[in-house]
Amino acid sequence: MAVAIRLARGGAKKRPYYRIVVADSRRSRDGKFIERVGSYNPLLGKDDPDRVKLDTDRIKHWLSVGAQPTDRVLRFLDAEGIMKREPRNNPQKAEPGQQAKDRAEAKAAKEAEAAEAAKAAEEAPAEEAKEEVTEEAATDATEAAPAEEAAAEEAKEEAPAEEAKEEAPAEEAKADDADADAEKAE
Repeated sequence: MAVAIRLARGGAKKRPYYRIVVADSRRSRDGKFIERVGSYNPLLGKDDPDRVKLDTDRIKHWLSVGAQPTDRVLRFLDAEGIMKREPRNNPQKAEPGQQAKDRAEAKAAKEAEAAEAAKAAEEAPAEEAKEEVTEEAATDATEAAPAEEAAAEEAKEEAPAEEAKEEAPAEEAKADDADADAEKAE
């Protein structure tokens, strides 16, 4: 029979309270145990002496018989000086998972695209400024040729007059058709 010194949960929902028990390792977490050797109340402050209570004599007895403490109980025993806990080293603990790495790469790519777009937008106003300079040069050239402007304005004024002449015969044809329809009706 493998004996373990472990935590058995008690208390209400979201109000945990643990008993430190010696139990057969094959039993359920909160099931039957051999002996209660302490308690742990995580709701109390870390400096509170009632947070962890241990019966050191009984724990030493069970350790001498071959009971194995769980990791959490081993921390308590190390704090009491009963047993030494070797610190663990997991260098990959802080390393993000694969999905987090993929999200970070996608975010970096989007930021790079946004930076390129911003850079292109900064260059575009410089090109527009060049276009404005060429437009100013074009307006200066038109001011130098006022005769050409006057001729263009006269051409625009004549165009509506010619359109009116073309529209007049069409209106007369419509009037003639209306008179013919009226005669047929009589």
